[in-house]
Amino acid sequence: MAELNLKQIEDKLNSEFIGDRRKIVFWYDDNGDFEEDIRNLKLRNVKIHYLTHTNLFQTKVLLERKDTKSNYLIYAPFPKPGSRENHLADTIKYSKEFFADRASLLAVDLGIDEKYKPVLQKYIKFFGEKGRTKKFYDLEVDSYDENTIEVALLSVLAKSKVANFEEVVRIVLTANELNNNEYMVEFKKYELDKAFWKHISRTFSFTDDEPNLEKFIISLFLTYAEKEIHGGLSSSMNKYLLSKSGTVIAFMDQLMNNVLYCDKFDNLSDEVYQKINGEELFKNLSADDIVDLDIFRFADEKIIQWIIERLLDENLNASIDGMDIPKLCRFREKKHFGKNYFNEYHLLRHGFYIISQVNYKPESDIFSIIKKYDESDYKIDGHYRKFCYYLDRVKKPHIFDTLQELVENIYTNKYLDVVTKEFNSKFSYEEIKKEYKLQRDFYENFISGSKEMLVVVISDAFRYEVAKELVERMKRNKKFDEVSIEPQIGVLPSYTRLGMASLLPHKELYIDEKYDVYVDGKPCFNLMERDKILKMADSSAGSIQYDDLKQYKNDKLREFFVGKSIVYIYHNQIDARGDKPNTEDEVFTACKETVDEIEELIIKLTDNVSRVKYIVTADHGFIYKKNKIIESDKIDVPFAKDDQVNKRFIVSDRNYEVIGTKKIYISDVLGNDDTRTITIPITSNIFKTAGGGQNFVHGGSSPQEILVPIVQVKTVRGYKKSENVKISLISMLSKITGLIINLDFIQQEPISDVINPAAYKIYFIEESGEIISNEEIYVANSKEKESANRIFKLKFNLKNQKYSRDKKYYLMAVDTETDMEILRHEVIMDIAFADDFGFDI
Repeated sequence: MAELNLKQIEDKLNSEFIGDRRKIVFWYDDNGDFEEDIRNLKLRNVKIHYLTHTNLFQTKVLLERKDTKSNYLIYAPFPKPGSRENHLADTIKYSKEFFADRASLLAVDLGIDEKYKPVLQKYIKFFGEKGRTKKFYDLEVDSYDENTIEVALLSVLAKSKVANFEEVVRIVLTANELNNNEYMVEFKKYELDKAFWKHISRTFSFTDDEPNLEKFIISLFLTYAEKEIHGGLSSSMNKYLLSKSGTVIAFMDQLMNNVLYCDKFDNLSDEVYQKINGEELFKNLSADDIVDLDIFRFADEKIIQWIIERLLDENLNASIDGMDIPKLCRFREKKHFGKNYFNEYHLLRHGFYIISQVNYKPESDIFSIIKKYDESDYKIDGHYRKFCYYLDRVKKPHIFDTLQELVENIYTNKYLDVVTKEFNSKFSYEEIKKEYKLQRDFYENFISGSKEMLVVVISDAFRYEVAKELVERMKRNKKFDEVSIEPQIGVLPSYTRLGMASLLPHKELYIDEKYDVYVDGKPCFNLMERDKILKMADSSAGSIQYDDLKQYKNDKLREFFVGKSIVYIYHNQIDARGDKPNTEDEVFTACKETVDEIEELIIKLTDNVSRVKYIVTADHGFIYKKNKIIESDKIDVPFAKDDQVNKRFIVSDRNYEVIGTKKIYISDVLGNDDTRTITIPITSNIFKTAGGGQNFVHGGSSPQEILVPIVQVKTVRGYKKSENVKISLISMLSKITGLIINLDFIQQEPISDVINPAAYKIYFIEESGEIISNEEIYVANSKEKESANRIFKLKFNLKNQKYSRDKKYYLMAVDTETDMEILRHEVIMDIAFADDFGFDI
């Protein structure tokens, strides 16, 4: 019982006892509605006596013999007995009776019109417990009628914080079970189950002689599906379809897009699919038919299979609804179940780009080969890397086995071996240094004489195409003021010991007879030795391992950088995993983590030690092929015991003449008089040698191994996030005359380094804030420069309900990440026949 009702009773009773004369008041509470509350009444100069069926005579003795002075309230939690059975009948005649009708008190308390008192009385059992009654009051319903009273009662029992019937339905449907549903049990307990189904019928047009949640949820799903399937469902399903399809679509969109319910929605979808035998029901639908369907996950599985088949046929022109395969993948990613097939769609997109290279033709001269690699060919390696990365993460990798074989074949035989062979046929250090900087001159070219404090991040095996991804990310971040990338030509063999040495200050690099590398006669194998060499060139230089640096707190970090004009940071993520046979299949995961770590490192150093100039480079690149190497890919060379032999190179003082290989003199690489030769495969093949991994290799002379990135970065202190892209409505929209509306929008600007992608939830609301349409989620991420190419169309289904020309309605767009409103457009609703021609059918 709410406190306000108690106060009314207190005031009324206290008024009964005003005056000097003794008064006795009898209160027969027929249903015992106030039995709990009576103890909390605060009455002045009154004694409360509890009447039972067995203490009638004792009460008579009390009132007429033992205490004839005190005022008494006699409370009986049962109906008043007839005069013949009531020993107190004569006492009542000279006393007063008090009547407290709970329904009347509630009506007065809440400002409910007297004509709705029977509704309260009908559900009076609900108000028998103080907690439930308080929750009913707390809903603060604006105005009451039969419908709003019932919705409020249902809302309390469903534990909803607002009096909203659709929210009640969402809560009920997403409970643990449809059968034996805990909320339906509660509704029946308080005789509200019929009211629930009445409101279901009124809101969704669902009617059934024996309604239950299972039948209802099937109707919801099939009504939604029928609107999204091109050509609709078979006529046998008509009995399930609800006439208020706009309301159904809006309700289901809110259910599947609400963070509170989306996971349970997925379970419901799977349950409904089983109950309707979806595999049989939808078996004849094509990918074209279900391209818009997002309420059952089978749609994604069927579309994925359709894409796989087209890719295996190398049908790159295949399309649905004007969308080619990459656009179709992006379109389906945005659908509800797209999140569950994120890896599959990304894999297919990247596979598409690899297959598109089946007729790849390399450039004819070395400079054009390098230029093309810098501008576009690097993307092929990037697509292959991401294809493999996502393949390792899909739920059912076996369905991609044949596609993987095709991608592997095209990547290796049609691209990698072709470009590597052409590159090696034209490659010579003498020729190439006319146009490109050499890695052995790195310190002279980029460090020596610099007047700015520099941080040099050297990431082991950070190949060129991975560096390109880092650059693209940095360009989208305002923290990075200037970012550029260029290739330098790495040393051969392209392996860690020699690559790391070439990045140090030196006059001479030398490989001794044990194949150890020396810088100006000094060893440089570990951090301590490299640090000494750096300090000899610049006493204020320093070096550190990334793994040590990342453990430093801010104070220690600043202390380390104090007084150091040049700092080399050695990062080892890619090579550390790729060079070990048991972890080489994680190398593409390591690439992603490397990009993340380097970007975060530079931001951290900018913010905490005020360094703003950085160079990111590597010792060498690498080749990775997912399939296991077969014997025909191995080159068998009878090398000598004292040769240095690796999967991708042989260093020897002998001249090997082997088909499929090329020789380069060490003197050409290092600019010294060393007459030994480096023998390398001219394709991606490897030498037949024991030990080591098979898939991750480096040391040879492919663009992937020997084109080393130089990423130059200038940052700004004081980080400000880039601005999210905005969208605008371009359709002329002032009056709406139908329940289905198609609207055109535009992404205002292309995505750039200062404009970030954003996802928007777009829908219609009425002035109270209630959503009255489906919710469309649009990801604005177009980089198109032409504004016409950034226009997109969305379809909205309004709820089937009455609309008033005098009410305000709005089209809304809200940023899904920030919940910030970015568009509110007022419209007039002039829909003549909404809500089923005005009839409740």
